[in-house]
Amino acid sequence: MKRNFNEWLKTFKSSICDYGYYADFEKVYGNIEKIKVELNILNSLIGSKNIERDFDKLIKDYPQVLKCIPILLAVRGREIYAIDGDGEYLFNFNKLNYTTKEYIMFMQKTGLFDLIANHIINNLVDYVMGVEVGLDSNGRKNRGGHLMESLVEDYLIKAGLVKGDTYFKEMKLSTIEKKWNIDLSGISNQGKAEKRFDFVVKKGKTVYGIETNFYTGGGSKLNETARSYKTIALEAKDIDGFAFVWFTDGLGWKSARHNLEEAFDVLDNMYCIADLKNGIIERLFD
Repeated sequence: MKRNFNEWLKTFKSSICDYGYYADFEKVYGNIEKIKVELNILNSLIGSKNIERDFDKLIKDYPQVLKCIPILLAVRGREIYAIDGDGEYLFNFNKLNYTTKEYIMFMQKTGLFDLIANHIINNLVDYVMGVEVGLDSNGRKNRGGHLMESLVEDYLIKAGLVKGDTYFKEMKLSTIEKKWNIDLSGISNQGKAEKRFDFVVKKGKTVYGIETNFYTGGGSKLNETARSYKTIALEAKDIDGFAFVWFTDGLGWKSARHNLEEAFDVLDNMYCIADLKNGIIERLFD
């Protein structure tokens, strides 16, 4: 019986975030540990009555503290560009590439001297901990993408499909062709780089190329994904021994529902989280 797209779309979830989605504290702690000694040396400047003099002496005695300065401004990397009426600068924080006086100017104009000297903060280690948590929030998009992969993989594991020489992650078309002697030249991937599937499962006489994604918000990426997967679905239909499977979900699809529906109409093996919960893995790979 043909599925109803509108009813199917109504089951889509707003989020699949787990507890580890919000902050990767292990990564945060690791980043802090790398510069903890230097941050504690910089702590000696907190409340300084003459911070320019003390900073000048500090970087002469302990030049390694320079590497801590970018993260105080929530900047990754060891170079910071700045321009003002006095000139154009590219400060290096691995080693001094300007005079100490110019680095003092940098600390003044960025507000770091005021932050440190006027007791606005009490401990730079704690301060950078907060900065790191904030910067790590940028990684949520990548973690969100992996959540759907992990969810699908859990169901594959429960179905006993993750075993031996019949299950692979991140597998390219050329590798599939060589391993199982299947001609996949009909899958063009719209002229882009060689297609790589999130999972590949061999069951019986069929090799399944599986893609997974979850979208909480809209954007042009969704329309592009739907069009691309629709093309792959049409191209894969004429390939013996191969099937394309797409697991997707997320309320972001509401803004790209028309392109999603076009893919839904041509791709028989297109499923959402509700389908996973209702046992589609077992039926698909029966």
